[in-house]
Amino acid sequence: MKLLVTGGSGRLGQGTVAELIANGHEVVNADQRRVVDLFESVDAKAYQQAWFIQTDLSDVGQVAGAMFGCDGVIHLGAIPSPGGFPDEVVFRNNTGATFAVLHAAELLGIKKAVIASSLSALGTAWATDFMTPVYAPVDEDHPLLNHDCYGLSKEVDERTAEMFHRRTGMQVVALRFTWVATPSEVAARAKEDADDPERARVLWSYVDLRDAALACRLAIEAEGLGFVPLNVVANDSTSSQPTEELIRKHAPDTEIRSPMPGTASAFSIERIREKLGFEPRHSWR
Repeated sequence: MKLLVTGGSGRLGQGTVAELIANGHEVVNADQRRVVDLFESVDAKAYQQAWFIQTDLSDVGQVAGAMFGCDGVIHLGAIPSPGGFPDEVVFRNNTGATFAVLHAAELLGIKKAVIASSLSALGTAWATDFMTPVYAPVDEDHPLLNHDCYGLSKEVDERTAEMFHRRTGMQVVALRFTWVATPSEVAARAKEDADDPERARVLWSYVDLRDAALACRLAIEAEGLGFVPLNVVANDSTSSQPTEELIRKHAPDTEIRSPMPGTASAFSIERIREKLGFEPRHSWR
């Protein structure tokens, strides 16, 4: 397929572009800037085969121009956290770009899209007051309880995607990424996360950049899914301490609903296994 990747110059974008090209797809990178440096573990030879088009992702016309001739779109372009910009800028940028990208796809008759949602949509990661998930393992039915502009933007992005599916029949997969990290980043974080109570907000989760990129490829290649949100998380945590022990100690309000043996992830990936055949290939261990 010929695919548009928005935000292809960013961390996840770089990994996804390289993963797609290495698996036989043609890629157009729509972003505001070209890549200066590649992140660790990104296949440079594959990545450099992508075509770059400087694009304002809030402009439907520009996005449609970049998307013309493509068979699908993977929308990764966004402000990746609430820090660094005023709240209204984060919300307007993220929700506006998602609407513009999916509307451009609608106008061009494109029927397959993937968007980058986030586990921040649960509301715990950036809340002013300390919060942890309601229960664990956390699945895609967990309530979205946002207190911040970034998490809210991802919740709205999912509702936008669901609307375009209802209106057009477009397949839209919303991938709820946790912290997407390179191998050295996870290894460094693991040294700090042995017993870090602040990381209880996201239950010590991560996903290797290469596995996040794999999820993007499998999602755009999938058929017949309609609209679906899917967790994208590693099989294990960033802590060397047992997961259930950490939850009881630092997240006592989080109900443990089923066993999480050893350092297993506190997030369920059963749905993405079922829908996409996704299985994480990488662990910092």
